[in-house]
Amino acid sequence: MTLDMAQVYTDFSGLAALKARAREDQEAALDQVTRQFESLFLQMMLKSMRDASFGGGLMDSEQGEFYRDMYDKQLAMDLSGRQGIGLADVLKRQLGGAMAAPGEGLSPEDYLGTPIPAPAARSPIQAGGDAGTAAGRHGPARFDGSPESFLGQLWPLAEEAAAQLDLAPEALLAQAALETGWGRHVMQQGRGESSHNLFGIKADSRWQGDRVEVSTLEYRDGVALKTRADFRAYGSYEDSFADYVDFVQRNPRYREALDKSADPEAYFSALQEAGYATDPAYAEKIRRILNSESMQRARQSIEEGVKAT
Repeated sequence: MTLDMAQVYTDFSGLAALKARAREDQEAALDQVTRQFESLFLQMMLKSMRDASFGGGLMDSEQGEFYRDMYDKQLAMDLSGRQGIGLADVLKRQLGGAMAAPGEGLSPEDYLGTPIPAPAARSPIQAGGDAGTAAGRHGPARFDGSPESFLGQLWPLAEEAAAQLDLAPEALLAQAALETGWGRHVMQQGRGESSHNLFGIKADSRWQGDRVEVSTLEYRDGVALKTRADFRAYGSYEDSFADYVDFVQRNPRYREALDKSADPEAYFSALQEAGYATDPAYAEKIRRILNSESMQRARQSIEEGVKAT
């Protein structure tokens, strides 16, 4: 039984499956829950629009209103299950973790006052010498939102980046999963191109590369506030990993986190305390993803695939 079963408003078995999945893996079920909420909102909106109409047609009847109501409910579910109106995305970001605010409050000494160049283009990483298993420079235009797909396509890149930080690759991918909703919410540029920003790193005045302005949530005294900010944009996911490594290693405030990289939970706690993110539950949310069943299954699948080659 899958979460996709809850796509008909009369399908209570699908809703039961959704509740069961939420108990096992909250991060994986969050997307479907927020879309269900968006569906309810659309139902209320359609009902209000119907009530505001004049009505009184020759073909109006109680039976007609009954079937029209059924149609509106199913229409609302179909709309939210596709592109939706954006409400589900906003709710998911608020409930599942706001965008990080890594550049906020940095002193000039953090970057020594020098411009930050965009990372140079790098060649694709080949996993085990097989180009078919590597994520490549650009990766997919969009991820399908499944942990298995997200981890499988980015694992080779994460391995190389994590090795430079003495960090487990799955820890880096857990952070990227939180920032992007398993790849479904990678920030988009004006023409719809991906920013390839996996870690929510902002673009301040010293950043010389491309940037993208998006709405984001920042926490002030524990309260989430919506604002707009510039974030770094890269030519590939590989460049995003490379810039993350450079960003953490060059910034003196993250030295304590790097000293604890052997323990991912301690690393992310120190990263949060140093100001990488304003979300007070940032490290805890990454820990939950890292220890989730989805992460464990995907990691096992990847390891089995490596052994088979």
